[in-house]
Parts: sequence; C-alpha cells; structure tokens
Amino acid sequence: MCGSTMENITEKIIIEFAKTIEMFGLTPAEARLFVHLYLQEDPQTLDEMAEALGKSKTSMSTSIRSLSESNLVNRVWQKGVRKDLYEANTQLYKTFMHYYVNKWLEASSLQKDALEDIQKELQIFQTDTSTLADHLNEIIDFHKQIESSFRHLNND
Repeated sequence: MCGSTMENITEKIIIEFAKTIEMFGLTPAEARLFVHLYLQEDPQTLDEMAEALGKSKTSMSTSIRSLSESNLVNRVWQKGVRKDLYEANTQLYKTFMHYYVNKWLEASSLQKDALEDIQKELQIFQTDTSTLADHLNEIIDFHKQIESSFRHLNND
C-alpha cells in the first residue's frame, strides 16, 4: 500500500463503483455523486458535494434532482441545518434492480405497442405476408416474454 492514502483509496472506489452504476443508465456525474453519497457517513449539502467532487453547485443540483427522481437519494432533515441535505438510498440491490427493471419494462412495453401497431398495418396486406407476419409475431412474443420476466423480477 505504498503511497496510498485514504483519499486515494476512496477515489478509486468512487471511480470503479461508478462504472458499475453507469451500467444502470446513469450519467458519469450522477454515478460518481451517488457513490460519493453512499460512502459518506453523514448527509451532504450541495456545497459539500460540489467541493468533494470538484464540480459546480449547479451540476450537483442537476444530478441530485435526477437521482432523487429515481429514488436513489433521499433529502433528509437535520435539526439546526438550514440547507438541504442528501444521502444515498443504501438498499443497493433492491434500489438499482427496481430502477433498472422499471426502465426495461417501460422500454419493452413501448416497443411491443409499436410492433403491435405495425402488426395491424400488416393485416391490410393479405398476400405474401405470412413469413413477415410470422416473424413479427415472434418478435412481439419476445417482447411479451421480456415484459413477463422483468415483472417477475420486480416482484421478488
């Protein structure tokens, strides 16, 4: 551990864990902010977050709003503190799986609906569309299976 400091190690954790969090559709800034808050013992103000991550308060405000809307951070109240304080939602697996599964469900449902609209259009043409119609049915079934699988995951 030559030359390592707690600050260096914390920064390495933030960098590596943020890469994982980004896979759930967060921007790099949102992922880094989430990990920073997750590692903190106490809730943080926007000023503290901005200073710790070397970003502007405006940037922190934008990221915190997005994380809050996704239920990944919570605004907390502390007696005697007038500024808004935020902390990470610490139920990692449950929080991220719920967030991720809902995004997939929404996207899959939209695609399925669009494909079903195309299916209705295809029914106008009664000749030489059986192969295309069969493939389209398989694609729609695929989306239904995805939706079913993710709904099952969301209920666990």
